[in-house]
Amino acid sequence: MSTAQATTLANTHGTTHGTTRAPDTNASTVDAVTVEIIRNGLYAVTEEMKTNLTRTAYNLIIYEALDFTVGLFTKEGDTVSIGLGLPMFIRGMSETVKAKIRHFGYENILPGDILVTNDAYTTGSHLNHFTFTMPVFHEGKLEGFTCCMAHWLDVGGTLGNVTTDIFSEGIQIPIIKYQREGVVNQDLIDIIAMNVRLADRALGDLRAQITAITTGERRYVELLQRYGADAVNASIRQIMDSSEAVARQNTLSIPDGVYEAESFMDDDGLEIGKRIPIRVKVTVAGDEMTVDLSDVSKQVRGFYNSGFTTGIACAQVAYKCLTTPTDYPVNDGSFRPLKVVMPMGTVISAERPYPMRVWMTFPMTVIDTIFKALAPAIPHRSIAGHHADLVFPNIHGISPEDGRLFIVGIGPLGGGWGAKSSEDGVSVTVCINDGDTHNSPTEQLEAKYPVLVEKYEIRQDSAGAGKYRGGLGAEMVVQALSPFTVTTRIDRVHCKPWGLEGGGDAMGNGLAVRHKGEWKTDHLNAKIFNVRLERGDAYKMLSGGGGGFGDPLERDIEKVAEDVREGYVSAEVAREVYRVALDANGQVHAEATRTLRSAPRAPRNGTAGDLAWAGQ
Repeated sequence: MSTAQATTLANTHGTTHGTTRAPDTNASTVDAVTVEIIRNGLYAVTEEMKTNLTRTAYNLIIYEALDFTVGLFTKEGDTVSIGLGLPMFIRGMSETVKAKIRHFGYENILPGDILVTNDAYTTGSHLNHFTFTMPVFHEGKLEGFTCCMAHWLDVGGTLGNVTTDIFSEGIQIPIIKYQREGVVNQDLIDIIAMNVRLADRALGDLRAQITAITTGERRYVELLQRYGADAVNASIRQIMDSSEAVARQNTLSIPDGVYEAESFMDDDGLEIGKRIPIRVKVTVAGDEMTVDLSDVSKQVRGFYNSGFTTGIACAQVAYKCLTTPTDYPVNDGSFRPLKVVMPMGTVISAERPYPMRVWMTFPMTVIDTIFKALAPAIPHRSIAGHHADLVFPNIHGISPEDGRLFIVGIGPLGGGWGAKSSEDGVSVTVCINDGDTHNSPTEQLEAKYPVLVEKYEIRQDSAGAGKYRGGLGAEMVVQALSPFTVTTRIDRVHCKPWGLEGGGDAMGNGLAVRHKGEWKTDHLNAKIFNVRLERGDAYKMLSGGGGGFGDPLERDIEKVAEDVREGYVSAEVAREVYRVALDANGQVHAEATRTLRSAPRAPRNGTAGDLAWAGQ
């Protein structure tokens, strides 16, 4: 996509974006029972697409980590049902389907076609995300699309370094036909195979994605055959209208007003220590919400940018969490009351040729900051800051077993989520943009790669203190059993997960590297690139916790004692932050605790983790 094209897209979809109703060409209604059967049928189709993808994929990142999303879309490209996967694909998939429609025109989209692209400025993510789309025809008429976006482990390009333009990040496939009326484009397959390092793996994942979309196409047609296109399409309209009504009703429960917040990212991997501002403004007026992302940082030289569809998705993910968190299937009706204001050229609406390889890191904090902005208005529905990073290293080397190149991403590690007004945050859980993704099972890693997981445990004192404490992060130590190279791109070391309503900040993310038995813990951030580890060397990944909610001195004393006994909180933090004294058996020392809690408060910044690991 050229800069001019990107600007045009921004004007139509980005600068002020709102999801609107498709033209209602058939105003007929369907009885409620049939609507519910079709609702569950649509959901079942995307679940079967997910299952078949994971059962046939070649790489851990798809079949274990679940770094993909599948979906069904109307003939206009609006989202009907998404099988998560990654919440951040909530906008990118729909806009990619629409871009393919614009590119070919309806007259050139035929039964048996499969459309493909990995264009980062269309999908909004990086080149690793190949997106395949198949039209669904019933009785000779186009009725919708199936789509699958999934992460390929390698797409060529520079391995391990900070990229500074899209051209160094791998093969770029414009919008073309992978398959034309049932005939596969072998030339495209040959081009892909020549441009990736692990061709058998890439093409295996390609075939798995084709399995997913053809499964969806077959099941969607069965649904149309059973109930008729009119009933299915009318049901979809009613499902979307229902989602819209719920979203509007819950938006009305947020007080009208303008709410603002800011945070920052550590740096872009090139200008170390140069903070990157994240500022958001949320306006609530009646049953509508506007999220203004105009003051999010301009696009950066390092590879942390993402496309405009990701910027819109930031607002949509936050909005859905606040208004329709349990409304399924995920569909575009939920977002009709939401408008997004966002210029092109920011870190979440980057333009060609800015790099996009680590596209998902910054958007996590954008979503966190939207919640932060709304916290004063709806504290009972807000959440403190979370660790907001994949904490995901990539390693590559030569396998000692067969002498072949291996590439693997280990993670995501999982970390702490923020506390709420009525409960503690969850621990060692993937960040908000990861959705259904999983961590890498130790048994799989050790069986397939020359690594030994020395440690994978909860990180004591990583949670922010509060009446309700945040969730805890994790610590993972991975030893090299043969030489390999490790790269990390972790952020939010210095922008720590914040607390709310007097709750403490949590520990940020962290990193350490062991060479010849000596740990280096004084990294300026948690980003290292192409660091060589020899046999016996190791790296340590540390995920941050979640911020606390409420005054730590209001936390139930017995809960503090239980946290100490479980190893979540040290006796020192219990005494100094929560002012709870424990005896040698971990039981509350009542008299000493009364003395501690009756003493005047000393100035504090509320960070439970201040007393913990000093290397961060």
